[in-house]
Amino acid sequence: MEGLFKLNRRHFNALAWLAGTLGVCSPVLVQATVHAAGAQTASLPTVLIVGDSLSAEYGLKRGTGWVALLEQQLAQQKVKVRIVNASISGDTTSGGRSRLPALLKQHQPAVVVLELGGNDALRGLPLNMTRDNLAHMARISSEAGARVLLLGMEMPPNYGAKYGQEFRNVFSGVAQAEKTALVPFFLKGVGDLKDPTQLFQADRIHPNEVAQPIMRDNVWPELRKLLPR
Repeated sequence: MEGLFKLNRRHFNALAWLAGTLGVCSPVLVQATVHAAGAQTASLPTVLIVGDSLSAEYGLKRGTGWVALLEQQLAQQKVKVRIVNASISGDTTSGGRSRLPALLKQHQPAVVVLELGGNDALRGLPLNMTRDNLAHMARISSEAGARVLLLGMEMPPNYGAKYGQEFRNVFSGVAQAEKTALVPFFLKGVGDLKDPTQLFQADRIHPNEVAQPIMRDNVWPELRKLLPR
């Protein structure tokens, strides 16, 4: 999704077409995966991840995405939690908002990670709608007893500096208003490189396997603070 960073306008035009053909704008259901780190039991505290293709291993070999790497790290560190990856390629904040109540009821998570919003911008959806959806998801997660981690995104420069700042402010504003934890830019070290293409798949939209540990490491410092002790 974010391979658009620092590419020229010709690439931007091609990527806009690719976004429509690769499922970025047409949600493809990926069955939620449930993993236990350290023990195979449903009684463990649950970390629920609600995201889009960036978390659903789009175009990657199963088990190589950042969520799977996070699970492996937790197991190695003997952190006993259950990871539920309920991410869907192409999902928007509206899709996440409609799915979340059932997910909260089913999994009763201790932590909810919200990784949504990029597809809203690619579709040109109103920023106030993205903001409202994220705020609602954070609020009902908190009301369900979960701690919330919001993964922020940024848009490529061809969207303009003003829009880029407004989009960035959506995440920081929701985090502040709803008192959630925040990773300011989920793709830091991936989408902001001088030549970001080296960390993206051939579609130049989705991060490749090499980028996944970086994405995990961007999430881990904030997630670690929220895990039950």
